[in-house]
Amino acid sequence: MAEHTSSSIEIEAAPADVMAVIADFARYPDWTGEVKEAEVLKTDGEGRAEHVRLVMDAGAIKDDQTLAYTWTGEHEVSWTLVKSQMLRSLDGSYLLKPAGAGSTEVTYQLTVDVKIPMLGMIKRKAEKVIIDRALAGLKKRVESGQ
Repeated sequence: MAEHTSSSIEIEAAPADVMAVIADFARYPDWTGEVKEAEVLKTDGEGRAEHVRLVMDAGAIKDDQTLAYTWTGEHEVSWTLVKSQMLRSLDGSYLLKPAGAGSTEVTYQLTVDVKIPMLGMIKRKAEKVIIDRALAGLKKRVESGQ
């Protein structure tokens, strides 16, 4: 079983407000450092993204990828890789938990496997950087009310 990297952050907003930002893929280039383009290719019966094309630039990893999203209730979304130029696999999730007083604990979990050889320690460090930047960007975006 592949090792994963995860981290959590508390955001001063209700879970629904946090999930609304997570689900707004068109705005990802505005608040995620790595996503340069985002395009929803397919939606489910509720209008939520099922397949999303992302153009990424995460330093050592530059990629054009398609991810399949699964929405579980109102507080969890996970994704898995459909196609990529650089990655063999990419599995991740956001889990939101009410943290009281109108705030939300957001846990981001990520597992990445690249097609090029890379030491496990370096890969996990890259995962951690991606997660930390994404959580910081999400917090800033949600709390700014944009």
